[in-house]
Amino acid sequence: MRTPLFDPHTHTIASGHAYSTIQEMAQSAANKGVQVLGITEHAPSLPGACADIYFRNLHIVPRNMYGVRLLMGVELNILDTTGRLDLDEKHYRCCDLRIAGIHILCWQGGTRSQNTDAMLAAIHNPWTHIISHPGDGTAELDFEPIVLAARDTQTLVEINSSSMIPTRNKSVAKPNNLEILRLCRHYDVPVILGSDAHISFSIADYSYALPLLEETNFPDELVMNYWPSQALKYLHID
Repeated sequence: MRTPLFDPHTHTIASGHAYSTIQEMAQSAANKGVQVLGITEHAPSLPGACADIYFRNLHIVPRNMYGVRLLMGVELNILDTTGRLDLDEKHYRCCDLRIAGIHILCWQGGTRSQNTDAMLAAIHNPWTHIISHPGDGTAELDFEPIVLAARDTQTLVEINSSSMIPTRNKSVAKPNNLEILRLCRHYDVPVILGSDAHISFSIADYSYALPLLEETNFPDELVMNYWPSQALKYLHID
């Protein structure tokens, strides 16, 4: 198995419930051989998360630290069944990387079909690069249309390792992520593993995701963590 060189989904103290600084995260990534690190702070609708001004000031952060390329970005909240996100285009333009996901503390959901439509709307939003932890069970979803929409829009679907940690009690996360991987393999759709690290020690920790790749015999060429340059090109990130 190849070494993951790109971790797109991490958080610092700025997110309000994470525990390392940008520099600590970058240094840890360098120590682990990560070439590209996404720091994607939680958007304002999540309690304790960053205010809008945080994202407007991202231009001051060096994009290379300790030999690691940093993508300074945001994890947006999908707020309701219309697929509405919680920042606007002015703030999207300040971010190198934009992830969108459902978080229970700021989500107004509906039926499985309505929830799926919400995620499809977020995928079709041209500013969205990655859909975070769709398999974690926060909302009931139909995964096949999500995978197909991701293919059609060149949006990456995340296999979130953190959501499968047993202490998080997300019993459906493993079977859901297995289903997503099988669909992506069937339709030849690339995926991205996310550590969702909230402390520097957890960067590039895919302990719960990697066994699922083996179980589904998922092809290395479709795992974008192994191919940073290809991943950035796929996402249209310069």
